[in-house]
Amino acid sequence: MAQAAISRAAFRLLKRTAEQGSVVPVIAAGVAVGAATAGTVMASDGTLQPPKQPWNHTGNFAAYDAASVRRGHQVYAQVCASCHGLEHIAYRNLVDVCYTESEAKTIAEDTDVKDGPDDEGEMFDRPGKLSDYLPSPYPNEEAARFANNGAYPPDLTLIVKARPNGIDYIFALLTGYKDPPAGIAARDTQYYNPYFPGGWIGMPPPLSDGAVDYDDDTPNTASQMAKDVCTFLHWAAEPEADERKLMGMKTLVLLTVMFCATWYTKRIKWSVVKNRRLVIT
Repeated sequence: MAQAAISRAAFRLLKRTAEQGSVVPVIAAGVAVGAATAGTVMASDGTLQPPKQPWNHTGNFAAYDAASVRRGHQVYAQVCASCHGLEHIAYRNLVDVCYTESEAKTIAEDTDVKDGPDDEGEMFDRPGKLSDYLPSPYPNEEAARFANNGAYPPDLTLIVKARPNGIDYIFALLTGYKDPPAGIAARDTQYYNPYFPGGWIGMPPPLSDGAVDYDDDTPNTASQMAKDVCTFLHWAAEPEADERKLMGMKTLVLLTVMFCATWYTKRIKWSVVKNRRLVIT
């Protein structure tokens, strides 16, 4: 309230000095307005910036860790899929990335997909196929909000691109649940997370040690599961990243070869012709 009063007073000062036609007071009033506005933003924004993590797949010469992507899909399927969907990822996209074709078919067949209509005009359920997309846990947004106390769980296909600081923010959010600071009362249907805008989030802490059993005996700590599911979500947002990096390297090699060939032709082959002297007698 005090910051808001200062801001309003500064705006009134700016308006009054502008009407008087004086330049210096206008500049001073503008500085006061900026300081008051910045103070208001700083006073109301308690969100922490996520720390930078040393991801091993984000470099120009790095590729996705297939084992981590596979473990991340296991975490998503067992923990996240009950509330969040991946509507732009099909089962066929998992083939040769983290599963074999037979494994992906088995995973798809374990899911019932609504199809139809049949010859009688009725919808029916059938086992999933590789061409099917991962199903959404809710039929519509209203059902999702009703099941989550008004909060809407977003689709996770492009969540890494849709959030500032991307994968670092997702990792910090998953591992950053804390008890409310002293003087702040706890809420019944929300949880305190300093990395979430506003500090309160409707999603309960999703990860805990031992929540998912990995097939490759990797330690299933909460931080390891957060790392793996973040890697999987980064792959879901950019499944073509490895191919794009490989194509970029091939393009750079080709351009380098073409430059060397062009330089050799220009400086060696044509130098004799361009530097010759013609004498007419």
